[in-house]
Amino acid sequence: MGKEYVTVIEVYGPVLLGLALLFGLFMTWGIGANDVANAMGPAVGSGAITMTGALVIAGVFELAGAIIAGGEVTSTVRSNIVSVDAFVDQPGQLALGMLAALLSAGIWLLIASAWGWPISTTHSIVGSIIGFALVAAGASAVNWGKVTEIAASWVISPLIGGAIAFALQLSIRHLILKTSQPVAAARRWGPLYVFLVGFIVSLITLFKGLRHLHLDLSIGGSFAWALAIGMATAVAGWVMIRRVRVADTDDHEVNVSHVERIFTPMMIFTACAMAFAHGSNDVANGVGPLAAVVAIVRSGGEVASTSGLPIWILGLGGVGIVVGLWTYGRRVMRTIGENITPLTPNRGFCVTLAASATVVLASRTGLPVSTTHIAVGAVVGVGFARAIDQVNLRLFLGIIASWLLTLPLAGGLAALIYLALRSIFVV
Repeated sequence: MGKEYVTVIEVYGPVLLGLALLFGLFMTWGIGANDVANAMGPAVGSGAITMTGALVIAGVFELAGAIIAGGEVTSTVRSNIVSVDAFVDQPGQLALGMLAALLSAGIWLLIASAWGWPISTTHSIVGSIIGFALVAAGASAVNWGKVTEIAASWVISPLIGGAIAFALQLSIRHLILKTSQPVAAARRWGPLYVFLVGFIVSLITLFKGLRHLHLDLSIGGSFAWALAIGMATAVAGWVMIRRVRVADTDDHEVNVSHVERIFTPMMIFTACAMAFAHGSNDVANGVGPLAAVVAIVRSGGEVASTSGLPIWILGLGGVGIVVGLWTYGRRVMRTIGENITPLTPNRGFCVTLAASATVVLASRTGLPVSTTHIAVGAVVGVGFARAIDQVNLRLFLGIIASWLLTLPLAGGLAALIYLALRSIFVV
């Protein structure tokens, strides 16, 4: 059987490469159609950014995040979930399996997006890879230690995102909303919050170095660049806040509405940060398996645990995400941005800052976390900071149910697609 699968690479290499590009684009299109809600939903739902503005911001920063910081997680998805040693003598089998995983995850994302379900693209691709591996090589081919680590992150990361959002919301209430002059307080503290956006996201991105871009900074250099970027964003935030022409009045409710107007331009920064973070993490779900197929075909059937990651693959994944966002991303965006809990600009700011920091941290550690879990956790955290009855618990439980169904459904579909591809390419 091993010889037959090697022959698959020799005879059908260009075909497999073409299918990998097609299925990879389809999968990343699904990421843009479904997971974009995690980046842009809170900004749109709070009214801080229009749908058109969200599409433009996400288009630029999703692509930037994919190219600049997407390499670490991509290496995890393409080689660490399944033991490549199990496929050393059967490279074609691994290539067909990765194709099956891409197509399976893409189909499930298409179905979920049509219904407006904010499912996890990470669940989809990890489940799909496990599903094909179980059929192709048995349970021993799955790196259960890494899978357990990833699964644990799916539980821990939304708790972290929710806790950060909860703390941010309480700080805004204490430092700004409950003061005697909330508008003046918002002008005073606003640039600091914007500084946190630039500093945290850039520091985590730079901290481990961007090896696939041949840029590896020291810890001191990373802090220096992060401080510079944070200061630059703070200055830009200060300028934008000054342009908001509102003042404190004797009416507290009016003052609160004025504070929300100040947070509106501040949300632009968190929306950009979340789009960057999302692109850096979730591009791996589409291009990880694609990179594996490209490496196998280009090497003539060599299966290696590590290989170079061409920048064009990250770029292709970013383009797929952007196209999916522009063509089909609106439905799921409304679920997270409007339906779980009412969001205002200051609450949306807390959600996106907390979620982006958590996602980028995971990206730099190589964990393919679920941005859906983190974003939903942050939204719930903000809701709980107000009151537990401010969260639509029925919808929240329904979302959790869709998460639990994703792994087995994607895995089963990938197994069936793999068997179909094997019957086509291996006689």
